[in-house]
Amino acid sequence: MNTCSICSSAIHNVFTANILKKYEVVYRQCTECGFLQTENPYWLDEAYSEAITVADTGLVMRNFSLASKLAILLYLVFKPKGAAYLDIAGGYGLLARLMRDYGFDYFWDDKYCQNLLARGFEADKATQSFVALTAFEVLEHVHDPLAFIREKLNQHGCRTLIFTTELYVGEDPPNKDWWYYTFNTGQHISFYRRKTLEMLAEQLSLNFYSLHGLHIFTNQVIQITPLLRIMTGRLSPLIAVLVRNKLDSLTLADHLMLMGQTKRGQLD
Repeated sequence: MNTCSICSSAIHNVFTANILKKYEVVYRQCTECGFLQTENPYWLDEAYSEAITVADTGLVMRNFSLASKLAILLYLVFKPKGAAYLDIAGGYGLLARLMRDYGFDYFWDDKYCQNLLARGFEADKATQSFVALTAFEVLEHVHDPLAFIREKLNQHGCRTLIFTTELYVGEDPPNKDWWYYTFNTGQHISFYRRKTLEMLAEQLSLNFYSLHGLHIFTNQVIQITPLLRIMTGRLSPLIAVLVRNKLDSLTLADHLMLMGQTKRGQLD
């Protein structure tokens, strides 16, 4: 491919790096939107021999932090009463379980990873369409993010994606010692700066917002300044607790429902 898959501008080779300690891989950058990615990732089957790399030591803390922020965002902006949400590429199901514990009707989907913590709440168990999709630490694993996002939004009849990915700053790619490259795992193949995400939103005909580590593509208009103050203030952990109390946690209700399913042999 000689043009950017996001904005169709020219791309050029910027450096090579050793992936999985065995493959010399070319990294290319778009001259317009700054989208930075590897050449065609032929090594992915090997890289995903384990869906979640052993080096992801921040997985648990990251999910707890994200759940707290997400609870505030969804409650204030995306009308949780009677709504359903879906975590795509949801890993072991930790985030979906945490969000259900907050009181949100949350579901899980991931074709590469086993659902360990949100069993019984797979995407096909939902009885309504999803108000928002979440994709945390996903887009850096996707070689054609525009096609991926379009597919997921269309598949689930949704116009909102809330996601995270580590952005780089400046015109030039980060130095090779940038921790987010994760050369030894071979799983991070696409990298973004703010302009890249703005261009993605434009191509999707959606609005783009970024607040406190959360990025949002949506057809809704969000008053970002007051929301940012709430999510970054000292009282944000307390506000997340208030959201849980207001919604009523689904922990016990899910337990009782799953106990009933287990008796009927509906879970593996």
